Amino acid sequence: MDDSDSPTPTWPVLALERARKGSLVEKIVDAISAMVASRELRVGTKMPSVRQFAKCNGISTFTVVEAYDRLVTLGLLSSRRGSGYFVARHDVPALLAAPAMVAGPAAVDALTPELYSGASEALPVGAGWLPPEWYGEDTILDAVRHAMRIPANRLRGYGHPLGFPGLRQHMAGTLSEELFAVESEQILLTHGATHAFDLILRTLTKPGDTVFIEDPGYSNLLSLIRHHGCHAIGIPRGEHGLDMDFLAAQAKENQPKLMFVNTVLQNPLGTSLSQAQAHRLLGFAEQFDFWLVEDDIYRELTARGEASLAAMDGLRRVIRVGSFSKTLSPVLRVGSICASASLLPELVRVKMLAGLTTSEVNERAVYHAITARPYKRMVERLVAQLAEGRERTIDLLATAGMAPVAKPRGGMFVSAGWQQAPTPEFNGKTVADQALKAGILLAPCEFFQLRPPATLWFRFNVAYSDSPQLRNFLQAIRREHGIS
Repeated sequence: MDDSDSPTPTWPVLALERARKGSLVEKIVDAISAMVASRELRVGTKMPSVRQFAKCNGISTFTVVEAYDRLVTLGLLSSRRGSGYFVARHDVPALLAAPAMVAGPAAVDALTPELYSGASEALPVGAGWLPPEWYGEDTILDAVRHAMRIPANRLRGYGHPLGFPGLRQHMAGTLSEELFAVESEQILLTHGATHAFDLILRTLTKPGDTVFIEDPGYSNLLSLIRHHGCHAIGIPRGEHGLDMDFLAAQAKENQPKLMFVNTVLQNPLGTSLSQAQAHRLLGFAEQFDFWLVEDDIYRELTARGEASLAAMDGLRRVIRVGSFSKTLSPVLRVGSICASASLLPELVRVKMLAGLTTSEVNERAVYHAITARPYKRMVERLVAQLAEGRERTIDLLATAGMAPVAKPRGGMFVSAGWQQAPTPEFNGKTVADQALKAGILLAPCEFFQLRPPATLWFRFNVAYSDSPQLRNFLQAIRREHGIS
């Protein structure tokens, strides 16, 4: 009898050794991988549903979804829309032999607080923020002082559900002039871009839905999608944009609910979609009936005229997410959602249910900063500093034999590495661990990729990478491992 004809076995309770070090997801992945390798689970065998597996093993459905997602990514399981999960192969990838090499951001979760908190004394080469002096400290501090003079009558209540009206009106005017027509009532203020993504997922998805993300892409997004019980599929993105043929095939097979995309200055590659790719992406969204969430937080750091999904679509299928953390300061935590007038009321309802209103003090500070006379000059100076920083960073990395993964069009990051395949002993996590001991905070490729990386690379923040400390460390790693 062929493997594919094998009946579904009675599913055993897994011996997950919960006291053993490692996450529950990793233990499930290891246990199922062993069952596949030993032929206890044959090719074509249908796996228990997420709910059945969770009930049988006394764990949450979110944990099962994440474990199944990882097994799909590794090629051991396949997912069939409406039918469930099936064993796809017997040859367990060698990468499974080393827990450190499991694909995806979870492989470097220990670095997450360091990359976002700013509390570490390590050189923040992999961080997502700029030095305070690059933002224009005087402008920001002056704006904060203005915001603290909030009228006494505004100290009652929680503030406007949509956010501070003055900021929303200013944003509507600026966006209407530069990108697309929008009313202030179509703008919802949030606690930064990640809060915006969370509200969108809460509003538009339910557990089990398929969500497309870019691969590589924003490191926090995959974990957020999985937290909501959704099935994430990575769409490869490289030097020339998205793999559109792969996207179309996956959309046809999996019927995604929505897709997150960084149109300009994508994190971590620093590339931008062409007008032609943006048009084609909108066509797929229409054809396969899914939402596009445009992560547009780097727009002010790029040249005018770059592709804008929101401008092309007019907010019919596009939801635009913005933020001020890259041009002012991440400490202010002010982001935004621009959406159609029909969708916004539900987003507001979910925002109020999840945490009531956002900080009017922060929103007033942002309003004072971006309406102040020096703001445009400050952004222009910031763009020039970043351009110089990118050139210096690329030159420094070349001395360690590292080349860019893709040529960045602007922004804060250069992703670069060696043409060396990761191994269990030598991979992004092991190098990042060594770097941390040397006082350097790196962001390895595993932090951004859903698939196992083919080469070894890191994301470098150009504001912190022109450093002899970094150069000496990378050159030492190159010599130690004999990289040509």
